[in-house]
Amino acid sequence: MAVDDGAKGKSYPPFEYEVGKEKIAEYANAVGEDNHVYFDRQAARDAGFRDVPAPPMFAVVYSAGAMAPAITDPEVGIDLMSMVHGGQEFVWGEPVCAGDVITTTAEVDDISEKGGMGFYVFSSVSTNQDGAEVVRGTWTNIVRGVS
Repeated sequence: MAVDDGAKGKSYPPFEYEVGKEKIAEYANAVGEDNHVYFDRQAARDAGFRDVPAPPMFAVVYSAGAMAPAITDPEVGIDLMSMVHGGQEFVWGEPVCAGDVITTTAEVDDISEKGGMGFYVFSSVSTNQDGAEVVRGTWTNIVRGVS
């Protein structure tokens, strides 16, 4: 089955995520972070943050609600059973802190085929409640056996 690039350029509705101090701590614990700024408001403020900051890769958490509809969209046509993670690239802006409301949008950047594999590239842009960009992401998924 060949890939269909008809969904290239398709965008998805914004997804809003309110960042909680507890979720930051849970994530930091899960990834083995031990820096006190991720757990303690005073340590965060002493380090120059306005509140407890989220570790940079917390971007995956607040972006998931925008990315999931794109990846599972039947029009995009990803066979999830044959999909492998190809990569992620992020460019960070303003730090994300507890209490922020992050809005993420997603778009299909490219769908192509090479060597019997489908390459599905998505982009996301996340902004905080003040409109400042906090991260721009590129997400690549590979589907084996498409031709």
